Amino acid sequence: MGTPNTEIELDIDIQPTPNPNALKFILNIPVKNVGNSTYRSPTECGENQLALELFKVRGVDQLHFFENVIAVTKFSYEDWDSVEKNVTAVLKEHMPAHNPDYNEPNPEADRRTNLSPELQQIEAILDKTIRPGLQGDGGDIQALSYEDNILMVKYQGACGTCPSSASGTLEAIKAILRDELNPEIEVYIAPEF
Repeated sequence: MGTPNTEIELDIDIQPTPNPNALKFILNIPVKNVGNSTYRSPTECGENQLALELFKVRGVDQLHFFENVIAVTKFSYEDWDSVEKNVTAVLKEHMPAHNPDYNEPNPEADRRTNLSPELQQIEAILDKTIRPGLQGDGGDIQALSYEDNILMVKYQGACGTCPSSASGTLEAIKAILRDELNPEIEVYIAPEF
């Protein structure tokens, strides 16, 4: 299970996401067996050689690995035709050597163990309601802080630059958390630093 995929012929299905600058590359083999990885630059790739190669494609801004999906977010000024073609070429060349059990520290697990009980409860609600849809669209969310009925969140992957993440998705999160946790909660996107 933790060995590279050298015997299987690669099949790639490319699908849009709600973010016009992000596409999902859905593969017939896993890219990440446990958890997910979001990379905003080549320096974050660690041992993930496939991610490093994908950042060499002109126009690639961000990557999100989850199960058998790689969400690729491009810079808005780049054309999808060349980015899509070049990402596909990199996947065909480097996916056979990719190990879906690549060693990567799990900062999310570490982060969650250090959260307050309220934030852990919020993360659990997001896990069962919002997170599956976001991950299905090539992104994710983190609850960062919760104080005085104000929750600060951060989007990851394709969600980070998606227009609907600041409106419809945020309203859905607020409605669910008001229903399941606190009727007075307010939800805001944390500023990027």
